[in-house]
Amino acid sequence: MSLLVNIDVPDLEVAVRFYTQAFGLRVTRRFGAGGAELSGWAAPVYLLVKAPGSVGAGSEARRYERHWTPVHLDVVVEDIDAALARALEAGAVLERPVSTDVWGRLAVLADPFGHGLCLVQFLNRGYDEVSERVGGCC
Repeated sequence: MSLLVNIDVPDLEVAVRFYTQAFGLRVTRRFGAGGAELSGWAAPVYLLVKAPGSVGAGSEARRYERHWTPVHLDVVVEDIDAALARALEAGAVLERPVSTDVWGRLAVLADPFGHGLCLVQFLNRGYDEVSERVGGCC
C-alpha cells in the first residue's frame, strides 16, 4: 500500500513555482498542461489542474479562495523559522504565527490556492511528549 498527495490547483505553473520554491520539491514528470508530479517528500505530490467552479468531491464546486478542510498537509521541518521565511517568500499566507508547545513548534499557513498547511518542527521527543500508550503496546 502507498500514499499519493493530490492537490487541485487552477494554475499549474504558479503551483509548481510555489511548491518547488517553498519546500524544495522537484518536478519529476509533467502531464502536459494538466498536471505535474513532484518528489522530495515521503509521498509523491501531484499538482492537478482543475478549473474553479468545476465539481470536486460530492457535488461541491471547487473554489480557490481560503477554505477549510479537515484534511491538510503538515510539513515537518528542521528549522521552522527558515522554512517559514522560504514559504512566505514563495507566496504562502501566514494565518497563525509560530507557536511553541512541549512537543514542538507550529505555524499555520495557506498556499496561494487557499489550501491549508502547517509547518511543524518537533522538539524534545516530539508527539511522545504528550502521547499515552494504547492497547498494551510497547
